Amino acid sequence: MSELPFGGYPPRISSNWGTLPQGLRLGTCSWKYNDWRGMLYSQEKKPDHLAEYARTLDSVEIDQWFWSLHGPGKVTLPRDDVVQEYREAVPDSFRFSVKAPNSVSLSHYYGKSKSEPLAMNPHFLSGDLFDQFLSKLDPLGETLGPVMLQFEYLNRQKMPSQHLFREALAVFAREFGARCHLALEIRNPNFLTDEYFEFLHENNLSHVFCQGYYMPSIAKIYSAQRDRLAGPVVIRLMGPDRKDIEKKAGNRWDRIVDPRDDELTAICEMVHDMLSRSIPVYVNVNNHYEGSAPLTISRLREKMGV
Repeated sequence: MSELPFGGYPPRISSNWGTLPQGLRLGTCSWKYNDWRGMLYSQEKKPDHLAEYARTLDSVEIDQWFWSLHGPGKVTLPRDDVVQEYREAVPDSFRFSVKAPNSVSLSHYYGKSKSEPLAMNPHFLSGDLFDQFLSKLDPLGETLGPVMLQFEYLNRQKMPSQHLFREALAVFAREFGARCHLALEIRNPNFLTDEYFEFLHENNLSHVFCQGYYMPSIAKIYSAQRDRLAGPVVIRLMGPDRKDIEKKAGNRWDRIVDPRDDELTAICEMVHDMLSRSIPVYVNVNNHYEGSAPLTISRLREKMGV
């Protein structure tokens, strides 16, 4: 038999998969990749990427609105016509998990160098700005899933203590917890304590499990904190080293180039356990995890038997 493309995995992702278990959604981080032609998309010159995507997968992560902070006084929010376009491209049953603007989640502006003095971001956890952002998302209606606040690593200069961080988040959660389902992704491994997960539970906030970079194994975190979780939970499969996998993949995202079978097995067990406890789960897969997000989803479904 001749060798299949895409690292030996089927070149076409099936649009006839069986129904996922109740509470589970599998999707990718973003969706506009020409390398997915013939896999998720047609071979047309200008395919309607999102509409074709939604024929096979039932959720996707929008991260393009995260990059909103462009320096003092320069903040961008989603364009009305783009939000409407996305809503019209998908069925009512589809769900978007949305990364909130970094203008809300960054405590300080990005510095050009490590020696540059820190400059505070006046929009950090700004209720007014976040209210404007949520208003922009109104056309998504019932297709809006978790809204994720992604925080960078916060050293003591940026955030003197975990207590201050939780205090600020508690105020934010009281203001917006009823308007959307907030999910927090933090990049401080030392923050992932019993107290932090109890804080999330008490404030009806969800945790975003980030598998990759320098963060600890999400399976180990889950094992220690499973009884403190509130849903829906978001799992983001990111991979440990973007530059390394870009080199392996040659910036082509149609093959598995770094299979992570043991991790996927542990993640599937984790997902099964949450579903058995009626905790909804979003699994968002990045191309940088194994080399091709749609093919990783295919492997996840195979391992889960769905």
